[in-house]
Amino acid sequence: MASVSGDNKKESELKLKLKLYSYWMSSCSCRVRIALNLKGLKYEYKAVNLLKGEQLSPEFTNLNPIGYVPVLVDGDLVLSDSFAIILYLEEKYPHLHPLLPQDLHKKAINFQAANIISSSVQPLQNLATLKCIEEKISSDPDLKLAWAQHYTKKGFVALERLLKDYAGRFATGDEVYLADLFLAPQIHAAIKRFNVDMTQFPLLSRLNEAYNEIPAFQDAMPEKQPDTPLASAS
Repeated sequence: MASVSGDNKKESELKLKLKLYSYWMSSCSCRVRIALNLKGLKYEYKAVNLLKGEQLSPEFTNLNPIGYVPVLVDGDLVLSDSFAIILYLEEKYPHLHPLLPQDLHKKAINFQAANIISSSVQPLQNLATLKCIEEKISSDPDLKLAWAQHYTKKGFVALERLLKDYAGRFATGDEVYLADLFLAPQIHAAIKRFNVDMTQFPLLSRLNEAYNEIPAFQDAMPEKQPDTPLASAS
């Protein structure tokens, strides 16, 4: 019993020392917030204001030289990139709400769906990309919106086709897995930021309804974060 109690105390201490550098509107940060919530891991929220350029400060680039959120600090480990962080958490805490299925085929589909979001959708409509368009091409907000909508819709078309034979209540069955952590923030951004007509995507719309019923997802959404400017209005 003493050993079990000691192990529990050690795990509790590990949980409490996690720090997450995050920005309220960042979908990449949101993925990690969902993972932490699902696994029941407590963490200290460290806000990084991307609009003020805090991600480019010497303090932050010492943590992540490329200047992107999120960054997870776990003791001596400093880890950036949401994919890497989530897989690290899964390896370290596999018994706390597993985020990958045992079935190899289904696991591969989770990786594929997550990668469509992380490589072919989110980077093409994030703040840095839209700012570059504004500075190098045009400051017309309609152009930036059309750009973001185009790449969001392209990715969503692919995801609808990929997941149609795998989805249950969630993306790859009736359990929440990795793909759902990537899908939920991107669908949220499509609706709230980019005014994407989701009637074109019935499967993703149905999944979004399921995510809206899960506290671990909803507590990770942008409007629930301590640095959101929407907090005073809620």
